[in-house]
Amino acid sequence: MKHEEAKKFQIGKKKARYYDASIEEVQKNKKADTKLQEVVKAKDMPWEDSRHGRLKHIVNEKTKARVKTVDMYIQEIPQGGCSGKHRHMAEEFLFVLEGRGYDLHWDVNARIGDKYTWEVEKEPKRYEWEAGDVIFVPVNTVHQHFNSDPEKPARLLSGMNRIYKDMGFHDLEQIEDAPEVKGL
Repeated sequence: MKHEEAKKFQIGKKKARYYDASIEEVQKNKKADTKLQEVVKAKDMPWEDSRHGRLKHIVNEKTKARVKTVDMYIQEIPQGGCSGKHRHMAEEFLFVLEGRGYDLHWDVNARIGDKYTWEVEKEPKRYEWEAGDVIFVPVNTVHQHFNSDPEKPARLLSGMNRIYKDMGFHDLEQIEDAPEVKGL
């Protein structure tokens, strides 16, 4: 009975080039990478008035930058305003460039059965922030950013790893739109 798998190992006539194709793909990607930007000029970073608010995209998978794993944008929140309320699979770090305000975070618990569902906690946790602080948003946390300053906008630099997206687990849910962009 030793090495019974050897009898099954030889079964089948299909042929493939998976390994060689992988080598060719690596070479093709290296060549394509040489055409991507290593410096992205501010004028080439697009603005977006989205359901989440006003964003200036620094790098993401749709830009022509040589960045493979991180999405970054600056979010501008108007005086006394707020972002959209949303949830995404990846954790997020936000560096507060300017302003002061607070975040509301609702933890989310997964219920896994025949289907998975999200159970959002009823009461949020509140986190105060100001220029120079870093805000951490854990995986799947429903969150929203608020600018406390009635005089000046707040600006947040967001960084998020796109590994979940690349693995096919991208999950983004917009729960409430930013007030400034309702009706987009």
